Amino acid sequence: MGLLESNWGLPFWMLITFGLVVFVLSKYAWKPILKSLREREDVIDGAILQAEETKLEMEKLKSQNKDLLKEARGERDRILKDAKSTGEKMIAEAKKNASIEGQKVMEQAKAEIEQQTAQAMTELKKEVSSLSISMAEKIIGKKFEDPKEQSIYIEQRLKDLETMPSASKN
Repeated sequence: MGLLESNWGLPFWMLITFGLVVFVLSKYAWKPILKSLREREDVIDGAILQAEETKLEMEKLKSQNKDLLKEARGERDRILKDAKSTGEKMIAEAKKNASIEGQKVMEQAKAEIEQQTAQAMTELKKEVSSLSISMAEKIIGKKFEDPKEQSIYIEQRLKDLETMPSASKN
């Protein structure tokens, strides 16, 4: 038998053996292999879906974080603005209160000065009256017995001096 002779026996048995191997493999091996491949494919698809869901969730969280950060910055700016406004109000109020207190102190000082001036004028008039009486006694040589009479006499003379025409001014 030569190599070039055609013999249908070998290919026939090879075909039967191949068919038998395919049948045995399909009956016992391919189903579990295909089943495990499908399970592996499902696991991979599930992992891909989970990765995509995780990616979407991360993007959503990033967006939420940006919104929260923006909101926090806005809140911070509002708080700083309120604090600045409150500080300015407190300063303005303190200045106003200080001004009011200064006015009160000035008014009290003026009133006290006026009171002391009036008191000094009264004391000065008494002193002038007393000196005038002493001088009048020395000039007149007469001492009044009644102090009221002396005061009346002095007051009259002082009024006379005040009403005199501008003789003392010349």
